[in-house]
Amino acid sequence: MQKVLVVDDDAHIRDVVCFALRRSGYRPLTATDGRSALETVARELPALVVLDILMPELDGAEVCRRLRASSDVPIIFLTSKDEEMDRILGLELGADDYVVKPFSTSELVARLRAVIRRARPAVNAEILRFGDLALDLSAHRVSRAGQPIHLGPTEFRLLRFFLERPGRVFSREQLLDGVWGRDIYIDERTVDVHVGRLRRALNRGRASDPIRTVRGAGYSFDERFGRAAS
Repeated sequence: MQKVLVVDDDAHIRDVVCFALRRSGYRPLTATDGRSALETVARELPALVVLDILMPELDGAEVCRRLRASSDVPIIFLTSKDEEMDRILGLELGADDYVVKPFSTSELVARLRAVIRRARPAVNAEILRFGDLALDLSAHRVSRAGQPIHLGPTEFRLLRFFLERPGRVFSREQLLDGVWGRDIYIDERTVDVHVGRLRRALNRGRASDPIRTVRGAGYSFDERFGRAAS
């Protein structure tokens, strides 16, 4: 039974979400503030974290930032704020999805299942290589020129999608279908946020950028990068 950590200082929300998780076959864990959330993740290694943004001690944004410094655990933000910039901020910090309060528990569980399914590593060992980039599907690891690169689950899937199709240009809609899937609605701006995060991770301290922005069309993994980096 997969464990899911629910982090919220509102007892009613914790109870409602935990009831829905138990009914759906998950084992819920709870935390009432950011510090206890970090301790619980380190101790219990949950399959996913449902994380409120506004909390005492450490807020959700800081918890997400600290988790992303050391963990690939999928994160879904719960937020009462329905402004676009708040949603984008959550994605920039490393969240894999967000649900706006008030929310349907059925929708939350559906999103949770989709995120966990997408984050599940491949069973068969396989390494995709392109230039000095290597993506290990079974170990869920990425390196460039032998140096490890930390990616969240969504950025890992996005890089895999690009590496398997170098040189092809994909629209935001095509990337949403190929990386996120058709079973859940996500705004196309989400693609820009995750491509930006992937770029920053791949290019930190390096001059060459393997991802091309094709104006008016979308994004592409530059097939010339492999030859230049070899």
